[in-house]
Amino acid sequence: MNTFIETMAERAKLCPKKVAFPETGNVDILRTAQRTKETGIGFPVLMGKQEEIEAFAKENGIVTEGFEYYDYTEEENRLALAEEYTAKYDEFSAKAVARKSKDPLRAALFLLKLHHVDCVAAGKEYSTGDVIFESIAIVGMQEGVESVSSLGIADIPGFDGPQGTMLGLADCAITAQPDAKDLAGIAISSADTASKLLGWDPRVAMLAFSTCGSSEHESLEVIREAVQIVRESRPDIKIDGEFQLDSAIIPQVAERKVKWESEVAGKANILIFPNLHAGNIGVKLIQIFGHANAYGPVLQGFSQPVCDFSRSAPVEEMLGNVAMLVIRAAAEELAAKADEN
Repeated sequence: MNTFIETMAERAKLCPKKVAFPETGNVDILRTAQRTKETGIGFPVLMGKQEEIEAFAKENGIVTEGFEYYDYTEEENRLALAEEYTAKYDEFSAKAVARKSKDPLRAALFLLKLHHVDCVAAGKEYSTGDVIFESIAIVGMQEGVESVSSLGIADIPGFDGPQGTMLGLADCAITAQPDAKDLAGIAISSADTASKLLGWDPRVAMLAFSTCGSSEHESLEVIREAVQIVRESRPDIKIDGEFQLDSAIIPQVAERKVKWESEVAGKANILIFPNLHAGNIGVKLIQIFGHANAYGPVLQGFSQPVCDFSRSAPVEEMLGNVAMLVIRAAAEELAAKADEN
């Protein structure tokens, strides 16, 4: 386990949460659930028949001690879930909830919405599109956010910023051509993720090929509008732009190029790319030429924590994703309690 994932695991141990795993026919999922329990970062909730899951685990040498189970295949369980859900929410009829709950991912998301579990971890069998679509439909979006996005966390050798060698990068995996509202949502989600997950004081830079109007193009208006949306809806977030990359992260360049007083220029710790082309290229450039390690991407924008595993991810990487998920779930629980008080 590398240093970053070890750090995440140690933090997760301080606040273990219930993690629902829908894909219980996948060996790596069961191994990740076993490691989740063994390391003390969470309490696995396996979706399906206990005897079938335990038989499959035994065949593969996986220890299931400490697992909890929710058997979505039992009609009695689905009807009880539907009754509880419709007593609190009116998005779906009882009949629809009972029918949708025949699918383990949907059943897990209903459990999440009802706070029977704290987070959902999927993506080894379900596609990213499936995870996103069902999560939007059932748990919904974070207030002020219109699009799902992702935050990557880069550890860049030789870089010296507010978080040392670390930078947050968004969106590098989900939204291809964001409009102003999408970009604003990506910025808000990324700031909240960095704060909850990493404990950073977010400084969000909106990247472009222009700094402070040094160039003019209609595409820049989208970025400028996004900055205004965030400032109006979330004045607590430090955000600025449009900035070229050097103006965002190099103090000496910012001092020369940025025309106004800025809490972000030259000291940004989160970079928001204008579109997925730039984000994907940017991440690969720092990985290939800067020998950076990139963690995540962390799926964000939902009202409750959901993660999407890469289908090729090894168990240790998946465990890191679960640890980050647990930390976010704990932070959201604390925030909810603070709001109640």
